[in-house]
Amino acid sequence: MMSIFIMIGAYKYYAGLAERFGKTKWQFGILAIVIYLGFQVAFLFCYGIYKGITEPDHLNNNNYTGFSLINMISWLFAIGAVYGIYKLLENKFTKENLKKPALEIEEIGKAPEL
Repeated sequence: MMSIFIMIGAYKYYAGLAERFGKTKWQFGILAIVIYLGFQVAFLFCYGIYKGITEPDHLNNNNYTGFSLINMISWLFAIGAVYGIYKLLENKFTKENLKKPALEIEEIGKAPEL
């Protein structure tokens, strides 16, 4: 249940970024969800391999609880990944916007094409 709330927040966060820079909102919202779920699955998969190697009997005694310490840690890592990629995209879009006016300045004084 907590993951659903985190995904909704990530979707809105990325959609706001897309709206601010004139991009397609739903595509960036889906990107946020994929990033979140991808890091969540990758982290839990690595943890499962670690537990399988260090404690082979652990795999037989797993209770699959939805709210555990490892799940909370994986939420934090996934949220960190979503935020980190958000900042990378924000910086990329900001640099793209800074380059756009320069192109318009070069076109000043040219004869308009008809």
